[in-house]
Amino acid sequence: MADTSGKKRSNGDEGGDAGERRSGGSGGGGGGGGGAPRAPRSLFGAMVVVSMVALMLLMFNMLSPPARVLGTWAEFEALYQSDQLVVGSITLADDGIYATQKKSATNPEGDARVVFRISPGSKEYWLGEFNKFGKGQIKESPPNYFVQMLWVIGPFVLVIFIVWLLFIRGLRSAGGGPGGMLGAFGKSRHKVLAKEKTGVTFADVAGIDEAKEEVEEIIQFLKAPRKFMRLGGRIPRGVLLIGEPGCGKTLLAKAIAGEADVPFFSISGSDFVEMFVGVGASRVRDLFKQAKDSAPCIIFLDEIDAVGRRRGGGFTTGGHDEREQTLNAILVEMDGFVASDGVIVVAATNRADVLDPALIRPGRFDRQITVPLPDVKGRLEILKVHAKKVKLGPDVNLERLAKATPMFSGADLAAIINEAAIAATLHNKDWVEQEDLEEARDKVKFGRAKRSRVREAEENRLTAYHEAGHAVLQMLLPDGDPLHKVTIIPRGNAGGATFSLPQKDRWGYGLKWLKAHMRVACGGRIAEARATGDVSTGASGDISQVTAIAKHMVEEWGMSDRLGFVRYAGADQREFFMPEKGYSEGTARIIDEEVKRLVDEAYADAQRLLEANWDKVVAVAEALLKHETLGADEVARLMRGETLGRPTVSELLAAEARKSREAGQAAGGAAVPGASAEGRTDLPPGAMPTPA
Repeated sequence: MADTSGKKRSNGDEGGDAGERRSGGSGGGGGGGGGAPRAPRSLFGAMVVVSMVALMLLMFNMLSPPARVLGTWAEFEALYQSDQLVVGSITLADDGIYATQKKSATNPEGDARVVFRISPGSKEYWLGEFNKFGKGQIKESPPNYFVQMLWVIGPFVLVIFIVWLLFIRGLRSAGGGPGGMLGAFGKSRHKVLAKEKTGVTFADVAGIDEAKEEVEEIIQFLKAPRKFMRLGGRIPRGVLLIGEPGCGKTLLAKAIAGEADVPFFSISGSDFVEMFVGVGASRVRDLFKQAKDSAPCIIFLDEIDAVGRRRGGGFTTGGHDEREQTLNAILVEMDGFVASDGVIVVAATNRADVLDPALIRPGRFDRQITVPLPDVKGRLEILKVHAKKVKLGPDVNLERLAKATPMFSGADLAAIINEAAIAATLHNKDWVEQEDLEEARDKVKFGRAKRSRVREAEENRLTAYHEAGHAVLQMLLPDGDPLHKVTIIPRGNAGGATFSLPQKDRWGYGLKWLKAHMRVACGGRIAEARATGDVSTGASGDISQVTAIAKHMVEEWGMSDRLGFVRYAGADQREFFMPEKGYSEGTARIIDEEVKRLVDEAYADAQRLLEANWDKVVAVAEALLKHETLGADEVARLMRGETLGRPTVSELLAAEARKSREAGQAAGGAAVPGASAEGRTDLPPGAMPTPA
């Protein structure tokens, strides 16, 4: 598929902080002592006493010997008449008549408790029955309401005490300061970075010289504030780092911590947000309080768009919004009634368009530093910084690699060096070679090459003509980017790829380049349709590219004569599900017609060029079927009618199999599994070989 220059993805350099430690002060200030507030001693003592009494009653009940239950009243009467019961021990209770049995032949242990159970409410009846023969020798046991109540509420009190002891006191002690029931939730979760523990200095930051210079001014402010206040200047309150993912915003913040001899408080925007309303604002106040006690210092808020989004936008549930309360707390702390001199807030985001205007106004974030994608000079410097960590071979040309990686971010370049080192290690090389770097670049941008996939011959032929259509148009159109190489080896989600190599960094797009790019993207579908009489889904990516370019040309860039110098695309706030539409139905119809016209013109021009140069498309496609990958110079030779002198993939496989078979015979005559008589490895019928 045709290569497009686009902005790259997330930054590997913006990772976790090295050499971090948790903040020391557990009190309100930066170095204050004071542990968690203890619960009132009276409440704690009362709960302990109640729990101990309940536990003692439970143990007494469990350890006391159980009473022998008499089945009938006649049995109890017989024991009394035979003088086997201790007269003074007979007691009438609400649930039965208790007595102590004397030692006898039937009771050798002696002093055994017996009971005759009665039903509740029948106490008076059984008292009369006993007095018929007992002559009043029974005492009534008054009901113990305290014990009964204790048995009822004791378990609940015990459970509440255990929950309080394990949960609430744990939170309070972890909080290290007053926080009510929230405890540790209201404390800031920042990390303090010392100068010697970051491991990053300005020498490790390359490719963003202007941003580095502005940040160095902040360091000078902190080191010598009187120097700038001599003429009435004021130290900036905030610095906002804006840039695409992977450009080095977090790396730049680490370098600030490594260069400044001041405390560096680091926290992410998502660390402020909790399920409890008001926790984020409490953490903001706690963070700034500790920072003011440690002034001069720096607070770094990473991904500030998590809490700094524009208020009142999007879908809210009403009532108190935790994110808005957190944002309000940040606004007050940065420029409220209390002066914050000596504390500089450095924030990073890649979504500056959604930040609240009150947050980015002068007086809060006085400086807005853009961290751009590096140019070719910056890319070379970044590659040199990361190449210091690996062993490079004599053929490595970092300048060539820098020119071949336009619109790559610092994280992408770091990934290229790392992937090349891994590949060289897996191949048991002594150093990283240029081919490792080239393969790593393609892997980072397009995905890993799937060399082990075996495709059917017809599918391979369709892919070869598809990529040949792209490659021939890339060579024929002078306004497009030069061709780098073309391959039918699957890479990522694509069955093949056509790589272009821009000669310069492109920060804007000209009309001629856009038209050439659209025509190159159309070439794949046209070539495969003419060669096979069929079309496939392989052109879906090309179709989306052409459609997106045409829409941008009409709606945003004013490149339509019918619609003129007017923008019709809605503002990209990304807060609503419904796109903004500020034009009529008639204008919408004209926009659709213009987009269709631009795409049709690109398709017609590409079809005309390929039909006029079809012999060149056939030559390139047939060479791709034999060699699978062609460089730009080889494609140019084929288009001039010349032939390639290098061996085909089948010949390479045959030579490799023959070498393996000879080595096996020399080792003992063992045959190579899967090798045919001709030296070719066995393949499915109609399959094309792919070198591993």
